[in-house]
Amino acid sequence: MNHFSNNIKLLRNRKNRTQNDVALALNLKRTTINALENSISQPTVPQLQAFSKYYGIAIDTLINIDLNRLSELQFTDLQNGFDVFIRGTNLRVIATTVDSSNNDNIEFVNEKAQAGYVTSFADPEYIGKLPVFQLPFLSKEKKYRAFTITGDSMLPIPSGSVVIGEFVQDFMDVRSGQACIVVTRDEGIVFKMVENEITEKRSFEMISLNTQFEPYELPVTEVKEIWKFVCYLNTEIPEPEPDLHKTMKQIEQMQNDIRKLASKLKN
Repeated sequence: MNHFSNNIKLLRNRKNRTQNDVALALNLKRTTINALENSISQPTVPQLQAFSKYYGIAIDTLINIDLNRLSELQFTDLQNGFDVFIRGTNLRVIATTVDSSNNDNIEFVNEKAQAGYVTSFADPEYIGKLPVFQLPFLSKEKKYRAFTITGDSMLPIPSGSVVIGEFVQDFMDVRSGQACIVVTRDEGIVFKMVENEITEKRSFEMISLNTQFEPYELPVTEVKEIWKFVCYLNTEIPEPEPDLHKTMKQIEQMQNDIRKLASKLKN
């Protein structure tokens, strides 16, 4: 679908400019602007170039992306020049939902929803059906999403925890040693410590906190989304320490006591 007419009207209104203002700036007639905004006529190549330069947004974006679906944060990114077609960056325009005040929601992808999320993460209708919530201590300037994790690979963060991640637009921004929720083509949604090896190997090294799980390489081409770990929620009380750990601590304490006693006897 061609979104050009709706997009240029939306952009003009957001900048509080009249059709006359835009016509004068682009050296066009007001009737031409009106016809383009109402899909009465189709833009010529020079007109597309003029609108792209005027609004600082790539032609491909003006035509192919429905800007009306973007959140305020995504609009800010576009207006600051973070446009994938202009700069060649890894900007990823994501489907999102907002509350009544136009603040981004935190959508919750539970265990049952994860299979569908891998194939429909860019579908606004799918995202719009996910449960949502807000956390007052998180920044309103960033985009967050919550996922349920399963398995023991990231112990001591237990299976069943809800991990919350901050959306990463450019995969190059992932710092080595950072915990991330990674949406992959084949493995689904995985939660790991990540080593960024894009420059050297075009891949990430995926590392579990639980050392019983071996690290592995994930080609960057297999990655659909990355969410930088922010915090996690869990309603269960942590398991008590194993008896072996308690015994080792008791032995260590006894050794310390013996050292202190020996020191006193020497004195």
